[in-house]
Amino acid sequence: MTRLEKRFDDLKTQGRAAFVTFITAGDPNLEDSLAILKGLPEAGADVIELGMPFTDPMADGPAIQHSSQRALAAGQTMLKTLDMVRRFREGDDATPIVLMGYYNPIYHMGVEKFLDAATAAGVDGLIVVDLPPEEDDELCVPAMKAGLNFIRLATPTTDDKRLPAVLANTSGFVYYVSITGITGSASPQARNVAASVQRIKGHTKLPVAVGFGIKTPEQAAEIARDADGAVVGSAIVETVKAELGEDGKLKDGGVARILDFVRGLADGVHGARAQAAE
Repeated sequence: MTRLEKRFDDLKTQGRAAFVTFITAGDPNLEDSLAILKGLPEAGADVIELGMPFTDPMADGPAIQHSSQRALAAGQTMLKTLDMVRRFREGDDATPIVLMGYYNPIYHMGVEKFLDAATAAGVDGLIVVDLPPEEDDELCVPAMKAGLNFIRLATPTTDDKRLPAVLANTSGFVYYVSITGITGSASPQARNVAASVQRIKGHTKLPVAVGFGIKTPEQAAEIARDADGAVVGSAIVETVKAELGEDGKLKDGGVARILDFVRGLADGVHGARAQAAE
């Protein structure tokens, strides 16, 4: 059982949903980003998605696009991203880390070299948004053989005919994109999400985590009542941006304030089902 599978299994036993956070590696710089990463578990993150900066993140909205630009401008590379995971693992061997992004940086590094380095660093899974199931032999299958979970995205337009192909080699959890469009562009409707989660669960026993557009503890709680996890990315990245000083570094106390924001979201997710039962 991978860290990711164990975490969702433990949370199911506890009767609560997972709070999944996203930050971009190296945003706004390596050391500030690492400090945020290390603080996420204590702030309530059950699973961490770590974005691999890329020059052309086509599925992402302005918030995450700009976070990639900031990270790259500060000198972030794939090797530095993997080293961040290694440094995180020095103090935390339990919290799952999923690298999320696009295939180009992995292809540029070389699939075999990347997978060797990722597993050695302590990465648990991959979300690569621009590789469809038809390209599974390119990265998905080798990643699974290396012991990594490969998480696939389902969307509101993924119908019952397409779902089996999407789910065929998916492991760890299914990431349901709750809106059509780019990240951070709209907010999900809880009623629609609940129906979609149940539809996906008719095809798989994997946990279903829901993301895109969750910005507040209240929205996170709504999603967590029906899904196995709530994913927040753009709202956290925007909070990072709001804490930047004129020198491009975080203001004094910025890391603590970012983690306080995360903690509020975590409280919404973790208390969702208890509130629903009252």
